[in-house]
Order: sequence, then C-alpha cells, then structure tokens
Amino acid sequence: MLKQFYYLILTKKLIKKGSSLLLLSLMLSLNSCSSYQQFQEIAEEFEIPSKLFKSTYNQTWQAVLQIMQKYDLALQNQEAGVIKTRWIDNTLQLNFADSFGSRDSVKAAKFKLIVNVVKGFSGSREVAKVTVFKRQMIEQDFLQGWKVVTSDGILEKSLLYRIERVISIDNKLKKIEEQRSKELEEAF
Repeated sequence: MLKQFYYLILTKKLIKKGSSLLLLSLMLSLNSCSSYQQFQEIAEEFEIPSKLFKSTYNQTWQAVLQIMQKYDLALQNQEAGVIKTRWIDNTLQLNFADSFGSRDSVKAAKFKLIVNVVKGFSGSREVAKVTVFKRQMIEQDFLQGWKVVTSDGILEKSLLYRIERVISIDNKLKKIEEQRSKELEEAF
C-alpha cells in the first residue's frame, strides 16, 4: 500500500490526490503518537502493584488479614484468596494532598481496596503472590457524577511493605523459638 502510494506520487499521475493522501498519512502518523500515549496511560493504569513472598500461603494470608484489619471489610474469602473493603471516604486526604497543587478540590472522594493472595511454587518451595488494587473515585460536583481516577500507588505499595514486614517479623520469631527449643533440648 505504501509502495503504491509513493509510486503514484513519483510518477506524478496523482499529484492532487497525492498531496491529499500525503496530508492524510501525516494525520495518521500524528494520531499514532497520541494512540501510543493512550496505550502508555492504559498500561500504567492497569499495572497492579504486586509482590512475591517466600512464605506459605497461610502465613501470607494471616499477614494480609493482620494488615487489613483496620479497614471495613466487605468480603474475606481465604479459599478464593480475595479480600475486598467497602467504599472508604477519603475526601479530606485528597483535598489536603492537592491543596498545594494546581488541581481543584473535590466535592467527594472514595476508594475501595481489593487484595488477592495466590499460592504458587518456586521450584519445590511454596510462595505466595499478593496484589493490591485500589479503585479511586472522585466527584467534582453533583452534575458530573462519580469519575474513576488512577491511583497514585502509594497506599498499595505501603500495604505490600507492611505485609512484608509482618512476614519477616513472624519468620524471625519462629527462628528464635526454634533456637530456644534446641537450647532447652540440649540442656535437658
């Protein structure tokens, strides 16, 4: 197609049509740049924060429950590995964070967390993968209604960090207990 286009322009049979086709191809190439930007935004939006933990599924699940106990849970299913919260109002936090920015304050804001825990194996060792998805919605005014906005990712990453800390503390406590039990066996 492109070779035919260049051939028609070079042979000057379709100079008038060639110039309009050239303009059309230029518009399409400019549109492809914007479509790449849209693709990049979509790819960043759907990049859900996740982390792989070198611990058992049950240990990871207990750590996630310990971290998520401060939120109002709507669903907690260990067999499916899903925890969902109810909608949580965060209007004050968003307006405070944006008070120094260029964005207008929002009338209302709410978010929901969805945490997935998946069991897997790395070689012969059991591992667990945790993903945290935050769905953030804002309402600028009553005429526009609720609009889904992308999350900044801070809450998701901090939850994954907290889960990691709970698991590492639990592992260290288990090692200390094992050392004490060995010392008691040797002393007996």
